[in-house]
Amino acid sequence: MTGQPPPDPAGFVVVVEPGDRIHFLDWGGAGQPGVLLIHGLAASGWVWAPVARRLIGARRTVAMDLRGHGLSDAPTDDGAYDLDVLADDVIAVAEGSGLLDRAVADSRVTLVGHGFGGIVAAAAAAALGERCARLVLVDGGLEHLPTSTGLDVDEFLRGLDEPPEVMRSMAAYLADRRAWDPVSWDADQERAARAAVVETPAGRLVPATRPHALVAAVRTMFAYRPEVVLARVRAPIVAVRRITPGDEAAAVPGSLAPWSVDMAAVTVVDVPAPGHNLLRYRPDEVTAAILGR
Repeated sequence: MTGQPPPDPAGFVVVVEPGDRIHFLDWGGAGQPGVLLIHGLAASGWVWAPVARRLIGARRTVAMDLRGHGLSDAPTDDGAYDLDVLADDVIAVAEGSGLLDRAVADSRVTLVGHGFGGIVAAAAAAALGERCARLVLVDGGLEHLPTSTGLDVDEFLRGLDEPPEVMRSMAAYLADRRAWDPVSWDADQERAARAAVVETPAGRLVPATRPHALVAAVRTMFAYRPEVVLARVRAPIVAVRRITPGDEAAAVPGSLAPWSVDMAAVTVVDVPAPGHNLLRYRPDEVTAAILGR
């Protein structure tokens, strides 16, 4: 999508115990079940813009900021970023936004998560039971990270550090993000990039995701057991997997998750893409997977 995007979505918050505010973007749209989009690590709801703009023609669409990310609060108490707490935030946004109506017995929502957001979406889907209509995992949610990466939490965190030259100024940072894929760079991508950093008075950048929240979220990622959580999900599960262009022949669904996940219960969609950000690189395919097309 190129050119000037339509008007921005409205922003709202829901308040969860003990008073933390969870922010979400209401993209509008019509059609049921509604869709709740959950971003990945060190991102915000704005990364979903390419997909959300496509979804609203068929579904009511909301994108949330996980706690510690975007415009949501970043509590510091112990356990604030445990998986069940994050899942409760998802349910609070689903209900607070009106995607789920407590008064309607058959009210349901589609949950979609990217990367770390897939882990959170899976836990929320398990907690919702029949109230989840569909769970879509976008390049995440299937792996036991200690096994798949061979890293520990500290090693993984070190790999998230941006090069100093990228963070020296907003211009340098935006140029770096644009260079990932110039064809898909637009006003929405710039908005999402700017939301991921904070500019200091000296002009240098620091990550917008609070350091304590990032560490806690990564620890939650590494503790995630997909074979346990996904087994509790009652909704249909769709996994959109990124594969390296040219390696399509190597895409064997049985090889996706050798950690005891019952892959017979998962519909796999393989998408060639240059990187993890399928929301930017392949929004049409992600949208189709969400809608079941």
